[in-house]
Amino acid sequence: MEYIYGALLLHYAKQEINEENLARVLQAAGITPDEVRIKTLVAALKEVNIEEAIKSAAFAPVAAAPAAAAPAATAAASAPQAKAEEKKEEEEKKGPSEEEIAGSLASLF
Repeated sequence: MEYIYGALLLHYAKQEINEENLARVLQAAGITPDEVRIKTLVAALKEVNIEEAIKSAAFAPVAAAPAAAAPAATAAASAPQAKAEEKKEEEEKKGPSEEEIAGSLASLF
């Protein structure tokens, strides 16, 4: 993730996202840069319009949140017992922890 954050920081600063600049950002953050990861990320980002990716990512979750919140609020107001049952089901359906997700995402880079 730190490589992507570095690339986003360079983009925000209107600097060119290249291997040298990304390595400098990572070093400034106290991270020893991995040349293979840097080359891979820079090559992948050459084909991506970062502004469009940010815009589409920023609005997708927000648009889905109100639609999902309305049925949940109606169900919670009409049946308190159903709410207790839902909590039990949610506890049983717990997915992977945040650490497991972060670990799997880190393997991509």
